[in-house]
Amino acid sequence: MTSTSPVPSVPAGAVAARGSVAAHLLRSLRPRQWTKNLFVFAGLIFGDKLTDPRSVGIAFAAFGVFCLLSSTVYLINDIRDREADRLHPLKSQRPIASGALPVGVATIAAVVIAAVALAGALAIGRGFFQISALYLILLGAYSFSLKHVVILDVLTLASGFVLRAAGGAIAVQVEFSHWLLLLMMLGALFLALSKRRAELVLLADNSGAHRRALDEYSPYLLDQMISVVTASTLLAYAFYTISAETRAKFGTDLLLYTVPFPLYGIFRYLYLIHRREGGGNPSDTLWEDRPTLICVALWGATVIAILYGPWR
Repeated sequence: MTSTSPVPSVPAGAVAARGSVAAHLLRSLRPRQWTKNLFVFAGLIFGDKLTDPRSVGIAFAAFGVFCLLSSTVYLINDIRDREADRLHPLKSQRPIASGALPVGVATIAAVVIAAVALAGALAIGRGFFQISALYLILLGAYSFSLKHVVILDVLTLASGFVLRAAGGAIAVQVEFSHWLLLLMMLGALFLALSKRRAELVLLADNSGAHRRALDEYSPYLLDQMISVVTASTLLAYAFYTISAETRAKFGTDLLLYTVPFPLYGIFRYLYLIHRREGGGNPSDTLWEDRPTLICVALWGATVIAILYGPWR
């Protein structure tokens, strides 16, 4: 006999609440910041593998893995820093800091996403798995302690970018130029130092309450560091374009003519830092500042045209 017991109705707000939690979780994964993982494609492009469909597929898989890994780190960071973030005028609006996303849900999501990412990394290859695990350990250590150690904090952030690039190269099995690794370390340091300066200026006298390491910096000190790294980055890129290794690998020295793009891009970024109080989030700057976005797009298109054009 069929039961006639009434089916309990779901409160109207329950579905909305579930949807809201999912939306807040997605926001906490910070998909806008996945542009940082484009460093993974450096090995594909500069390893002369862009025309190999298999390598392209592997590179996209590696990109996906690093998107998951970086999102895991963002969740860990937001869980760990939720109290300090509530003192920040912008970070206080993050789902975990604001209480919109329960800590338990964020913790479970971080564990699941990390497991999926590492499984995917192992499927790509053992070397890529090792780089992925190292990235997760290093950036996890950053979230728990290294972010509070002056100088080591920015070096750790920069190392994360280098590991992305190295991981991408290992995934498609190409040897990565030492010049290119040095260039990426310096470029990432430029972004990390710029981020620290933006935080320091935004928080002013309250900076130490948000992050202890900020008390050890000053705008003048960071400007000195940024100046050194800026010059070094541009020189490293110029030397890479004209090095014997690069010319022998690609059979051209035309990469030298792409130097104006990083020149403009870095100068534009410095302009945004000093005149527009920007630089706090490189990903947001890329998406929101049209001249920067156009510069990066033109640089990428020009590099690909030079390295893979019919005149090679």
